[in-house]
Amino acid sequence: MDHHALNIQITIKLFAAYQDSYGVPELQREFPNQTTVKGVLDSLIHEHPELETWRDVTRFGVNFKFVEADTLLKDGDEVVLIPPVSGG
Repeated sequence: MDHHALNIQITIKLFAAYQDSYGVPELQREFPNQTTVKGVLDSLIHEHPELETWRDVTRFGVNFKFVEADTLLKDGDEVVLIPPVSGG
């Protein structure tokens, strides 16, 4: 069985606190098939626990549309994590 058939490649766009923690504007990651947007967020918080602060206030976008945390991702999706941003 092809290992990649069980995984999806996604791009994660990072803003504000997420970009500060990772030091880059985007990540390329592989996740198991059937991963949700929340699963991506959980993964990032696991890697950078300081991001836990933003868990409940982050909005999610997939392919330029706002989505709910339980949205299933597909191979090639672009996920955007949008914490509250202040100022102008």
